[in-house]
Amino acid sequence: MDVQGWLETVPAVSIYLLVAIVIGVESIGIPLPGEVVLVAAALLASQHGHINPYVLAACASAGAVAGDSTGYVIGRKGGRPLLAWLARKFPKHFGESHVAVAERSFEKWGMWAVFFGRFIALLRIFAGPLAGVLKMPYWKFLIANLLGGVIWAGGTTVVVYEVGKVAEDWLKRFSYVGLGVAVVIGVASMLVVKHRTKKATDKAAAERAESTPVPSVTGD
Repeated sequence: MDVQGWLETVPAVSIYLLVAIVIGVESIGIPLPGEVVLVAAALLASQHGHINPYVLAACASAGAVAGDSTGYVIGRKGGRPLLAWLARKFPKHFGESHVAVAERSFEKWGMWAVFFGRFIALLRIFAGPLAGVLKMPYWKFLIANLLGGVIWAGGTTVVVYEVGKVAEDWLKRFSYVGLGVAVVIGVASMLVVKHRTKKATDKAAAERAESTPVPSVTGD
């Protein structure tokens, strides 16, 4: 059986569950490629009629909202020791500089950091747990969580689905070219995110260094 035929046999419910689980676990605070999985599923929906894009968007939204809410509860109960534990387990994602950037975002934007955090790779895994650690009122968190989760998941699904439908014929004729372009775009996006994250963490580190008092040295 070729790949196209095999994909047609994959039960739609398994795709919905996979997307909801991966996005939910990522939203709790465990680094997983939630956005990549959602984009891949939306592209799959655009080329295989048995996957309903609206159901897919609903499952992704549910996973995002439930995961963030769970992360909030865990963060509120775990407090600062939780962040220290996460830093030991996932130093590349929960390092001191990353936490500092996320905290600055929360201090500056409040509940909107939760909303916009859904669209930013670094903040996506921080939003729920950090909001809990900082004891943000739950009603504020819930409003931002619902809006961010639904708009991010639904918007991503619809945009990718529509683009996939338009490009379907082109991808069938130039499958290898299309795959190559997709890989290049994916790698470029990842590099841009990494560059912006590094720039933000470097800025936060510099600001902390400037704010740290330097002990005066007196001569004999």
